Amino acid sequence: MTRQGRDRIGRHSLRRLGATLALALSTAMWCCPPASAQFLPDDFFAQLPEPGAAAEVEANTLGYDARSDIISAEGRVVMRYSGYTIACDQLRYEQGSGALICSGNVEITDASGTQYRADSIEVTDGMKEAFIRSLTLTTSDGSRITARDARFSEELRTILLDASYSPCGECIDSKGNRIGWKVKAAKLVQDDSTKLIYFEQPSLEILGLPVAWLPWFWMPDPTIPRSNGFLLPSVDYKAELGGRLRVPYFMALGENTDLMLAPQLMTRQGLLMAAEWQQRFDSGSFSVEASGLYQLDPGAFAGTVGDRDWRGAIQTSGRFVLPADWSAGWSYTTFTDAAYLGDYDFDKSGKVINELFATHLSDDYFVDIRMQEYLLLGDTVTSADQNKQALALPNARGDGYFDLGENGQVHLSGNLLGVARDADSTATYGAVPYVFGYEGDKVHATGEASWQNPYVGLGGVVITPFVGLRADVASYDDGLFATLGEPPDALLFTATPLAAVDVRWPLISVGGSDTHLFEPIAQLVYRGSDESQPGITNDNAHSFVLDDTNLFSGNRFSGSDRQETGLRANLGARYLANFSGGSWLELVAGQSFHLAGVNGMGVADEVNTGVSSGLGDVASYVVLGARGSPFAGATLGAELQYDPNAGRVPRAGLGADLARDGYSVGADYVYLAADAATGVTADQHEVTVRAGAPLPIDYWRVSGSVSWDIAANEWLEATGQLLYDDGYFLVGGFATATGTTHANPDSLAFGATFKLKGPGTEIGF
Repeated sequence: MTRQGRDRIGRHSLRRLGATLALALSTAMWCCPPASAQFLPDDFFAQLPEPGAAAEVEANTLGYDARSDIISAEGRVVMRYSGYTIACDQLRYEQGSGALICSGNVEITDASGTQYRADSIEVTDGMKEAFIRSLTLTTSDGSRITARDARFSEELRTILLDASYSPCGECIDSKGNRIGWKVKAAKLVQDDSTKLIYFEQPSLEILGLPVAWLPWFWMPDPTIPRSNGFLLPSVDYKAELGGRLRVPYFMALGENTDLMLAPQLMTRQGLLMAAEWQQRFDSGSFSVEASGLYQLDPGAFAGTVGDRDWRGAIQTSGRFVLPADWSAGWSYTTFTDAAYLGDYDFDKSGKVINELFATHLSDDYFVDIRMQEYLLLGDTVTSADQNKQALALPNARGDGYFDLGENGQVHLSGNLLGVARDADSTATYGAVPYVFGYEGDKVHATGEASWQNPYVGLGGVVITPFVGLRADVASYDDGLFATLGEPPDALLFTATPLAAVDVRWPLISVGGSDTHLFEPIAQLVYRGSDESQPGITNDNAHSFVLDDTNLFSGNRFSGSDRQETGLRANLGARYLANFSGGSWLELVAGQSFHLAGVNGMGVADEVNTGVSSGLGDVASYVVLGARGSPFAGATLGAELQYDPNAGRVPRAGLGADLARDGYSVGADYVYLAADAATGVTADQHEVTVRAGAPLPIDYWRVSGSVSWDIAANEWLEATGQLLYDDGYFLVGGFATATGTTHANPDSLAFGATFKLKGPGTEIGF
């Protein structure tokens, strides 16, 4: 037999049948496939010894006929060849033709540990056809496939009789409990001429109990990529839509072109038509999706922007790899209304970003250039709300690093941000106005060059000098209709010299298996400019909280539109301990002092960034961060701001978690002091307690949490969940309720979860 013939049969290997069986039967129960269990490896038959290949055989009785080149053995025969081990009661191996007949308690084990068992395996007549009787296959991951009879043919089709698949083997645990799930079929036929799989009497068992059955079923062969035909249908229900049936149909229009039609039929809203076109190239791919419908009952969305007759959307995206470490692409979405994508479950993110981009990434350089449009999604989002969103034309940034060896490192960075809005984006919190973006056009370019080089001095003190220069150019045009509070048209150029020195003295102590690191840290940071808002308007530096993670930072603002100014000293220390039992502790504490020049943190902007941050005075808040684990399964953490000028605590947080032997308990506490300057009208105290525990019944677990508003003496939120999970089958329910002071007050939500799990996958909802 030729190698080509063996390869053809290899492509029809029984591995595909196990995957197909698992996929198709679970699909019949409105689920998707588990990971494919290897029925036989793709190259199983192709790797049978070439004619004339040597074989090692052990048996009670062994004979070799040199004239016919046949090995014959009886008793418990063990044969090793091509990485496989075969054991059976009787063996006849014709080395000249490669024909092999094993019979009686056949066991085959490959190098990965996958085992195959059968009463007999016959590979004869040039391997034209293989017939495996009473098959039982157990893979190395524990999955099992069985069939009373299995046959596959080079010409036409594969047949399994009384076939089954289970990801958990026997699906009986060490205590004798039934676990997991199994799919069965009285007959499975894989027809290569039609590229379909046919099933007779497919069924699903969960925990040993039959839960679903069909008299007959067919589907496209999922082991044949890009096969034309219907894909897995799905059924669900949603109050606004009614019952919904999805029936996708796939068409391979060409070697690199696919079309997916995915109609949805709904009892309340009628027919929705959706289609997706995918086009592939050597350097990348793109896709176009379109969907729409005429709603039979638009009143189901009364009070929202979805209360209209015609609704739909078009989405497209693409990405291509370009020469010289570049890539480029796009993403674009347009819709009739901002609620459509969420109402019909196409997109639940709450926003979309339309953009063109080009990115370069190499060992020392990074460049990202984007043209972006931000859009909101939601039930009440109107065109007026979209006008408040920004167009970023462009949003570009880049970084380059140059290693000078013993002479240090040079870092070059730059940002270019253009922002256009058709309306002011504003909000009010506690009678304090916030402007997140002004109407008009703004362009802000930033470039920074810096050098630093660490030196190790006397006693192990590490001294790192830093020098640099930042340059900003910004312009703002308030548009045709200036509104109250908008800044006037302006052009601003700012040059900021930078200088800093970082001094750290790491002191290490080792006692047995315990290690202790104590590291005093002192920094002087100079930013020689009086302009703390070089971007004129603040569009990208909206958030800031002083804590232990940014205490030793030279510029704590999150975006380029704001910068710190003047001369500042940061003083503090870090302590880290690792103990022999695996426990550990880390402490960080310190304070910042503004010594000279304009204090940029004391300058308010339209978003109130930096207001009441603790850095506006000469001496900042004292900050403390602590985290650690006293023993296995336990973690603790705390953060604290202390105002030494007023003798108060503006912000604090505590957290603890303990998990052991299936039990878990945890708690969090958050405190935020009232602050009229930022719109926080009253002290905020919130505590959350959570716990989980296994029930006396195997695999069942209960968990829940309660959040309490201490300041208002009312509960914020309560959640509960009951769950069964044996590692292969998961089912449960959950509920969430909120109180009157919650962001979503007085709400009640509940739901269920159901999953079939197999090696490498989870399928369900």
